[in-house]
Amino acid sequence: MTSSRAFSRGIFFAALFFLTANLGAADRVKPFIFHLPGIGGHRRIDDFLTAGIQLGGLDSTVEIYDWTGNNPGLPALTALDHNRHEAQIVADHLTEIYRAHPDRRIILTSHSGGAAIATWALEKLPDDVHVDTFVMIAAALSPQYDLSAALHHVSGKAYSFSSGIDPILGIGTRNFGTMDRVYTDAAGRVGFTMPPAGDAQQYAKLINIPYNTIWMRFGNAGEHIGAMMQPFAQNIISPLLLTGELPVILPPTTQTN
Repeated sequence: MTSSRAFSRGIFFAALFFLTANLGAADRVKPFIFHLPGIGGHRRIDDFLTAGIQLGGLDSTVEIYDWTGNNPGLPALTALDHNRHEAQIVADHLTEIYRAHPDRRIILTSHSGGAAIATWALEKLPDDVHVDTFVMIAAALSPQYDLSAALHHVSGKAYSFSSGIDPILGIGTRNFGTMDRVYTDAAGRVGFTMPPAGDAQQYAKLINIPYNTIWMRFGNAGEHIGAMMQPFAQNIISPLLLTGELPVILPPTTQTN
C-alpha cells in the first residue's frame, strides 16, 4: 500500500514537472517581426522578405501591416497627414506588443515608403518603449532626415540597405519627392548622413549597407526590390539579424587548368 502511494506520488510530481516545464516554454515567446511595405501596399515581395528571414533560421512571429489603406501608389507618397496618422497606429501597436512581453525581441522591418512610417512610429513611442532592431530597405526618406528621435527607441542596431543604381529613389524621388517631401535622391539610394543637429550617440546605432554586386547570386540586382527577394533575405538579412554581422560571401573561384 505504501509503495503504491509512493508510486502515485511520483507520477503526480513527474506530471507536475512536465506541465510546469511546458508552461515555461510557452512563456518564452518568439521574436516578433513587424513589417511595413512600400507605397504599393502589401505585395508578394513583402511575403518574400519575411519568409526568407524565417527560412534563414530566425524562428519568429510575423505581422505585415498595410498602412496605405485604399490609396496605394503616389497618393500614399504625398499624403503626409494620413501617413503621420498611420505612424501613430503603428506606434500604438508596437507599444502593446512591448507591454505584453517587455523582454521579447521586436524587429521592425520596412521597405521604401514603409521606412518613413516606421521612423515616424518610432518617434511616437513612449520613452520607455523600444524595438531591438530596425531594418530599412530602400528607404524613401531624404538622406539627412534626422533619425535621432527614432533611433532613441532602438535598443540594438538599425540597418539601412541602399543601392546607388535604384532608379525609383533617384529620378523617381527627384521628381515626385521622398516621403518627407524632399525632392532629392533618397537615402535608400545614397545612404543616410547625420544632419548637423543629429545626435551622434544615436547615429552610432545606424549601419548603412550599400549594394554589393556579389548579391546578384541571391536575386538582388540592386533595383528597388532587389533586397526584398527571398534568397537575399534568407542568406544575407536573416544571418545579419541572428549574428549582428553581414555574412562574408566570397566570389566564385576561377579554376585554371
